[in-house]
Amino acid sequence: MGNKKAMVLAAGLGTRLRPLTDLISKPMAPIVNKPVMEHIIELLKKHGYTDVVCNLHYYPEAIKNYFGDGAKWGINISYSYEEVLMGTAGGVKKVEGFFEGKTFLVISGDALTDIDLTEVVEFHKQKGGIATLVLTKVEDPSQFGVVILDKDGKIVGFQEKPLPGEEKSNLANSGIYVFEPEIFNYIPEKKFYDFGKNVFPDLLEKDIAYYGFKHNQYWNDVGSLEEYQRGNFDALEGKVKVNIPGVQIREGVWVGKNCRIQEDVVIIPPVCIGDNCTIKKGAKLFGPIILGNNTIVDERAVLYRGIKWGSGYIGKDASLIGAIIGYNAKIKDKASVLEKAVIGSKSIIGDGIIIHPSVKIMSNEIIK
Repeated sequence: MGNKKAMVLAAGLGTRLRPLTDLISKPMAPIVNKPVMEHIIELLKKHGYTDVVCNLHYYPEAIKNYFGDGAKWGINISYSYEEVLMGTAGGVKKVEGFFEGKTFLVISGDALTDIDLTEVVEFHKQKGGIATLVLTKVEDPSQFGVVILDKDGKIVGFQEKPLPGEEKSNLANSGIYVFEPEIFNYIPEKKFYDFGKNVFPDLLEKDIAYYGFKHNQYWNDVGSLEEYQRGNFDALEGKVKVNIPGVQIREGVWVGKNCRIQEDVVIIPPVCIGDNCTIKKGAKLFGPIILGNNTIVDERAVLYRGIKWGSGYIGKDASLIGAIIGYNAKIKDKASVLEKAVIGSKSIIGDGIIIHPSVKIMSNEIIK
């Protein structure tokens, strides 16, 4: 087999996840306290990939500093920095030499999935096409580009975000591809070029066979704040197979290193608590809840269905109900952050302030 090589697409901006992605790129958005891209790296490792290249553009240093050369995951990681975004296909073309003329995999670094990559590659070999696209059945095709297959699994057409009732398929392109090296003949050099908009329609026009693999595992494109929250809760609830950090102290409760949980704290699973957290007396955590590293939850605070990234704190008698809080944000005493509200990183919500449902607070704001 030799070295199995893959590319992780990590150059995207994640604009629909703002304000969470104001200060980080989407692949670094945490799912159960690990960047979503770390779950992808672990999946690649699990399926025997040895060498991975990642393209970078937005906040590239954060990704590089976190993953380094990949030694921590037992995989070799190298990087391709794009000064100007090259598009999904242009970014792959830029690192053509990396694949050494062998079959290779491309996967987006900002989706959450436990797809059986080995099975996808076997399907690809068996079909013998130039490419295989992994397809996910979706409930609302109008949010996605859908793919039309013939009875043999060959791709015969596309529909971009069809109007409700007009969809010819409910199979969405998952952004996971297996390619033969010949694909590079259809991608121009040094030019912005996209698989969905340029390469795949061009192959259809030239009558070059490629296939769609329908999977039944978990896939979430983490495309919106709702989906981001759902991905976190699905991981906590075991709906997607990922490694949750920390020690499981009882069914559905994971706790990281050096945590202090004082008396009279109520924890109703599923709950994931990062490293170096302090939860003071009388606090109540009703899962699903995720608390990032170095978080302080003060006395009698109430948390329900929430996600709190690392650092910062939640004050005395404060409440966090169905909300998402960024890095290093401080929710002061008696403040409330309500359903679907999102607080950007490094923001401060003053004493007694109520952040109403669905309100978004940008990063670095002080609300008092």
